[in-house]
Amino acid sequence: MYQILEHKTIGQNIHKMVIKAPLIAREAKPGQFVVIRSYENGERIPITICEKDPQMGSITLYIQEVGKSTAKIGLLKKGDHILDIAGPLGNPAEIKKVGTVVTIGGGVGCAITYPETRAYKEAGNYLIGIMGFRNVSFKILEDEMKKVCDELYITTDDGSYGQKGFVSDKLKEIISSGEKIDEVLVIGPAIMMKVISDITREYKIKTIASLNSIMVDGTGMCGACRVEVGGKTKFACVDGPEFDAHEVNFSLLMKRASMYSEEERLSYEKFKNER
Repeated sequence: MYQILEHKTIGQNIHKMVIKAPLIAREAKPGQFVVIRSYENGERIPITICEKDPQMGSITLYIQEVGKSTAKIGLLKKGDHILDIAGPLGNPAEIKKVGTVVTIGGGVGCAITYPETRAYKEAGNYLIGIMGFRNVSFKILEDEMKKVCDELYITTDDGSYGQKGFVSDKLKEIISSGEKIDEVLVIGPAIMMKVISDITREYKIKTIASLNSIMVDGTGMCGACRVEVGGKTKFACVDGPEFDAHEVNFSLLMKRASMYSEEERLSYEKFKNER
């Protein structure tokens, strides 16, 4: 079992948890994730590692309540325990010095772009960060991103913070300004990643996306996380989670992601009513 060392609710239904996991903290690299299960019959949930502290033996996760299992995790307090954490899983991000990099995070996806943005900066790149949120109540990691970005822009759908609009609007502005972009990393809702990849494809800008497909075991055995990349079937857990965004079949990804949406909604509603 894995003890929760710190639990803060930040943003709307978003939980920052620092968890004791020394072996994972020692081995984890940017882009990798863990699969957590908070109770015996709980769902296995993949969560990307945002930060690690090998000396403390801890990892930091950002978990958004979107269903019953994540809501139950949100009820846990400092000192409580997570039943299972498997990881680090997936391939580390391939980060090297390429020049100017734009990292784009949507919502809680910013908890994934942050460690990679930091790694890109440490590799000697010029970093432009774009963070997009539904509204100001969902905003996370702004201060952390400011420390590792040469330029940082925040958008909100309703204009309650930063620039009103979408991350794609800001990216178009940056491209139109004549800024030479060597690489784009985009992580967030599938539709957002699709829109960004459509824009960068037109300008032939290398673009990497981290895919958030349905996942069960996280080791390539179940096949639940299969995605189509370059016309071939890949497993997000062992072949990814990061892929060339221009080769991803986002339409299929979105279709598969919604397979159990009605069951998830009913389970979540029942749980909330019981509470």
